[in-house]
Amino acid sequence: MFSHPVRIYWEDTDAGGVVYHAQYLAFLERARSEWMRAQGYGQERLRCEHGLLFAVRAMQIDFLKPARLDDALAVTAGLQQCRRASVIFRQEIRRGDDLLLTATVRVAALGTDFRPTPIPQPLYDALNALVENDA
Repeated sequence: MFSHPVRIYWEDTDAGGVVYHAQYLAFLERARSEWMRAQGYGQERLRCEHGLLFAVRAMQIDFLKPARLDDALAVTAGLQQCRRASVIFRQEIRRGDDLLLTATVRVAALGTDFRPTPIPQPLYDALNALVENDA
C-alpha cells in the first residue's frame, strides 16, 4: 500500500498538543493526491488533459488513538474499488506499529463543470488494474 509521511506540527494540534480531528482529513487528502501523482495522474493533469476532477463524496472514519505534537506518521492510500464515476480508497494512519485511524473514502468523478461524469475509459482501465485484491 502507498504511504505518505506526515510530521505533526503545532498548527495541527489543539492547546494540549493532540491532533485536532479535522486535520486528519487534510492528511488523508494529501496521501490520496500523492497516490494519484505516483500513478502518473496528478490532479492538474487530470483537469487539463481529461477535463476531470475528483471530489470527496463520502467518508467513513474510525478514530482509534490520538496523534500528538512531533509524531511522525505514515498515511496510506490504496484503491479498494473503481466504478464508472467514482473510486473508493482504503486509508490508514499509523505511528510506527500503532494504528491511529482507518478510513474508507468515496471520491466522485466530476467534469470541469462540477457535474458527475464517467471516468474516461483509458483511465478507468488503468485504475481498475490498481485495485488491491485484499482490500
